[in-house]
Amino acid sequence: MNIVKGLLSNYFDILDKNREAKYLLCNHTSVFFNKTDSNEKLWKIHNDALKNQKVLDILPKQSLLDLKIEIARRIFEKCCFCERRCGVDRRKKTGNCGVKQANVSSEFLHTGEESILIPSHTIFFSGCTLHCVFCQNWGISQVSSGVYILPLTLAKIIHERKNQGSLNVNWVGGDPTPNLLFILETLKECNDNIPIIWNSNMYCSIETMSILDGVVDVYLTDFKYGNDKCAKRLSFVDNYMKVVERNHIKAYINGELIIRHLVMPNHIECCSKPAIDFISKNLPNALINIMGQYRPEYHALEFKDISRRASIDEVLIVKNYADKLNLYQI
Repeated sequence: MNIVKGLLSNYFDILDKNREAKYLLCNHTSVFFNKTDSNEKLWKIHNDALKNQKVLDILPKQSLLDLKIEIARRIFEKCCFCERRCGVDRRKKTGNCGVKQANVSSEFLHTGEESILIPSHTIFFSGCTLHCVFCQNWGISQVSSGVYILPLTLAKIIHERKNQGSLNVNWVGGDPTPNLLFILETLKECNDNIPIIWNSNMYCSIETMSILDGVVDVYLTDFKYGNDKCAKRLSFVDNYMKVVERNHIKAYINGELIIRHLVMPNHIECCSKPAIDFISKNLPNALINIMGQYRPEYHALEFKDISRRASIDEVLIVKNYADKLNLYQI
């Protein structure tokens, strides 16, 4: 546990009230911008403010969080939150992710996450940037569901859940990426000192990663595949490795990182070992959760290689491989 606390020191400092959550610091960082400024100028102001962040005791007239909201609003109108970059004006149409406005499928105190995170206030959105044939949450990720909640209303719910014992706010889905604008608008209405968790497949754009920098305390990620061929066949996505590797490195630099890897049957050599090799080489102080609960859901029975559960032996092979590379498993 001491190792875990060391690797998630900022997270535990927030829980112990020795540090403020990043989104609060972001909202107390003064910037100046005009809504008529070019995108290029807004990004320059944004990056300069992050690099030389000066946190005020009082709320500034314009904050770095306000600037992130403005940038996200512009992206929303020609969407590139994820690396599919479909360019849809989501004020009018749904993107490839199936999301137009943010719909909350459910929110509750979750006790089934990693032990250091529970009870976690999980906020589930419908829609997803991937279309995994084996998705266990396909009822919300691949089907439109849930309801729109005003950001102020959700902020009040976050406050209530904190009073009920939540340790963090856990944005999940589907995937939270298409809902970034709504999430920022919600955080603007919040003032609880509580860690923010980005629970994602990490197939987001570099613009999204830049916006998340200074807002997210812990990245709780999925590293699904070890090659592009499997990602394309099973999740219908291009350039998976390049995007997900890049974003994990960004997350490792900008926050604290817990990586989940779901062991799939017949995918140890092609996916599990290459993914773990990358983590060992590039993210050595990340925590990793090797997960053995794969079951063939959704369309998985149509694919022979993943039409059964992962065996105990397969899961142990992957866990032992991670141990040999001295990764920190939870």
